[in-house]
Amino acid sequence: MSTFQVSAASGASPGARPDAALVLFSGGQDSSVCLAWALERYARVETVGFDYGQRHVIEMQARVAVRHQMAERFPHWADRLGEDHVLDLKGFGAVAQSALTADVAIEMTERGLPSTFVPGRNLVFLIYAAALADRRGLGALVGGMCETDFSGYPDCRRDTLDAMQSALNLGMDRDFVIETPLMKLTKAQTWALAKQLGGEDLVDLIVVESHTCYQGERGELHAWGHGCGECPACELRQRGYEEWDASGRLELA
Repeated sequence: MSTFQVSAASGASPGARPDAALVLFSGGQDSSVCLAWALERYARVETVGFDYGQRHVIEMQARVAVRHQMAERFPHWADRLGEDHVLDLKGFGAVAQSALTADVAIEMTERGLPSTFVPGRNLVFLIYAAALADRRGLGALVGGMCETDFSGYPDCRRDTLDAMQSALNLGMDRDFVIETPLMKLTKAQTWALAKQLGGEDLVDLIVVESHTCYQGERGELHAWGHGCGECPACELRQRGYEEWDASGRLELA
């Protein structure tokens, strides 16, 4: 694991490889599926996590466990899985407060957005990820943003991410591609994609190791994973799992 530090002796950035990707990886269900998706498609995959003052340290612990289990259970992915990076963005979290960074109720705000929305989070994450990818020579940025179940988050929309891709490439004189494999998928279809990528072994890994719950609950293990079962993230994850399970646990068509 590394922190985002560049020494004066690091030299010029290498050219970005189109067969190499950086996955924005939180350790949640969506980013875990995206990591598996990237490992199936790219010769070299690195991950980046962001410490932005989340209320629950379990998120940072879960991402380590998911990476370890993916490498252990899927040897062909282990050969492609490269370095993990954790960037300290606590200053951003202090400015853009939400129910994820402060002890406030999870509810709808006057703006019509959930109080879990961290203003500009994905935009800031992508800027830092692109700077890191530029230094590491990685041509693709992979994120778990999704329009279908995005809970009203404006920075999860495809048009937002297209605009961000254009801005990054103009501002950095690069040809980054922002990949969002879950963009048009429901949560049920996300489980189906996990089954397609790694079978029931990957589904089990995501159930047991990934973390989604806004309350940071890791006590009880449900069929769909750990969580309080009451926050919006748990409800979405549970509903998607149960819908997929009831459909016969099929792979994504």
